[in-house]
Amino acid sequence: MSEVRGPGRRGRAAAPPRFYFSLRSPYSWLAYRDLLDRHPGLADRIEWRPFFEPDEHSAKALSEAGGGFSYVAMSRAKHLYILQDVRRLTRERGLEMTWPVDRDPVWEVPHLAFLAALDEGRGREFVDAAYRARWQQGRNICDRAVVGGLARELGLDAERLAGAPDDPGLRARGVQALLALDRDGVFGVPFFVDGYDKYWGTDRLDAFAAAVADRARRAGTPEPPAGKPARAGDTPPPGGDGGHAGGCG
Repeated sequence: MSEVRGPGRRGRAAAPPRFYFSLRSPYSWLAYRDLLDRHPGLADRIEWRPFFEPDEHSAKALSEAGGGFSYVAMSRAKHLYILQDVRRLTRERGLEMTWPVDRDPVWEVPHLAFLAALDEGRGREFVDAAYRARWQQGRNICDRAVVGGLARELGLDAERLAGAPDDPGLRARGVQALLALDRDGVFGVPFFVDGYDKYWGTDRLDAFAAAVADRARRAGTPEPPAGKPARAGDTPPPGGDGGHAGGCG
């Protein structure tokens, strides 16, 4: 496999602002809600890029492409802290949530389905449906039947979305998305990038939004530069969360 090269320094500076999200992470879900509630115009203009832990197949392809994914399982103490912390944050936002139970999850199932939905111009809608299913209904979004159901709700091809991990093209784009994480130095989610500046965590969203708006003003444009909300695995960004694989920590 040929080497996958990322953009140079100038390329990163000129790249549109981007939001790295994971459907696994409660913190990413909360950042998504805050983004839509507080900065809907920005949500329309940033690139949405998936962060997911690779299965054996993706990990092998990622290694062959010269990339890697760093992951350290969180401690019991950290897990208990996250349960408390997320409960506080959801109450602050007036949200009701149901903790899902993950048994042998394969995160390519929902995240590659997101890429398939993106092809149909419905990526954002799929993210919304998947977050709602996972964090408010406690459903297993790594279950292909669940993903197929979400696709049908959105009027998308249920077979294609549910079978996304079996599609070589979507698999390849998933690997490109993982390589992209390394190039942007993403180690956890939610993670925002604007030019050379990086913002990690739900509490950095407003600073990211302010930076994007300031850069747009200095460039003489009234709104943030439009990032294509499409084909998020086509322009690679790698890295892993050294703590909580599914959350901000």
